[in-house]
Amino acid sequence: MTHPICSTASPRRRSLLKLGLALPAALGLCAPARAAAFPARPITLIVPFPAGGATDTQMRALAVAASRELGQPVVIANRPGAGGTLGPAAMAQTAAPDGYTVSVVVGTLFRYPFLQAVNYDPLKDFTYVACMTAYSYGIVVRQDAPWKTLDDLIADARANPDRISYGATGTGGSGRIAIERLSRLTGVRFNFIPYKGAAEETTALLGGHIQMVSDAGWGPMIDTGKARLLAVMGDARARRLPDVPTLTELGYPIVASNPVGIAGPKGMDPAIVAVLQQAFHRASRDAEYNRALESADQPHMLMDSAAYTDYAIRQVAQEKQFVAELGLKTQ
Repeated sequence: MTHPICSTASPRRRSLLKLGLALPAALGLCAPARAAAFPARPITLIVPFPAGGATDTQMRALAVAASRELGQPVVIANRPGAGGTLGPAAMAQTAAPDGYTVSVVVGTLFRYPFLQAVNYDPLKDFTYVACMTAYSYGIVVRQDAPWKTLDDLIADARANPDRISYGATGTGGSGRIAIERLSRLTGVRFNFIPYKGAAEETTALLGGHIQMVSDAGWGPMIDTGKARLLAVMGDARARRLPDVPTLTELGYPIVASNPVGIAGPKGMDPAIVAVLQQAFHRASRDAEYNRALESADQPHMLMDSAAYTDYAIRQVAQEKQFVAELGLKTQ
C-alpha cells in the first residue's frame, strides 16, 4: 500500500520523504555495524603493576590468547602505582569508550575511595567487561628465615615490636589489610613497607630489605626454593601446598580475596563489551595462561559483564563498611 503522504506529493518530495523515513533505520544499524567492525586495530590492556610480577605474567599470556580470538594484537601497557588503581583511574579519565583501551582492575579499586581522596568513582567511571581470576594471598618469608611456622613469627614479633618489616602492594591492598587485622588479633606490631607489586616485593625480600611478604604471586619464590610459605589467607588450603594451613585454621578468622578483572571507561557500547568479554573468556582456556595461574595457585573466577557489575556494586558497599569498622586511613 502506498503511504498516504507520498501518494499526493511531488516526485522530489516523495524522494525526500523516503530518505527521511529510511534515515532513522540506518542510524539504528550504526551500533551493530560498529561492533561488527570491532576491533579494527590493536587494543591496549593496561596492567597496573610492574613488569615481571605474577599479574603481569598472567596478563601477557592472556593477551596473546585474546589476540588470536580478536584478530588484532592486545598490547600490554604497565602503569603501576596506588595499589593497582593508578592505571585504571587514568584510563577512566582519558581513554575513549571505544574498546581500544581497557585495564586490569583489582579489589583495591573498590576500597581506595574510602581510604583516601581519589579521582574516580568505581561505580560511575567504569564499564566492567569480565572477571577472570582471583588472587591467592599468603605470608611468605625467606627460606633461611628463623621462623618455621606462623606462631614462631608472631612470637618473635611480640618480643621485638616493629623489628620485622613486611611488604605488600599499596597502602590499602588486601595483603596489608590482612596483616593489620592479624596484628590487632594478636597484639603484635609489624613494620609495613609498601611496594608497587609482587616483583618489587620479591626483590626486597630476597635481598634482605624486608623479612616477610603478605601478598599474592608467591608461587615462583616457593618453586625456586628461596622462600617458605607460612600460611595462606584463602578459605581453603593451596592446591600446590596442601600442608600449609590457612589463617582461619590457625585460629585467626581472616580471609583475603581479591578478584581480578578487566574494565573499560564508562559509556562503552554493550555490543563491543560483549565482543571483548567473549574473547577474554575464551582466551582463559589457553594453556600458557593456565600455567601462569597455576604457578600462583589462582583459580578461574569467570563473570560476564552483568555479573561483574553486580559484584562491583556489592563490593563497594562491603569495602565502605569494612574500612569504617577498622578505622583505616592511608592519608
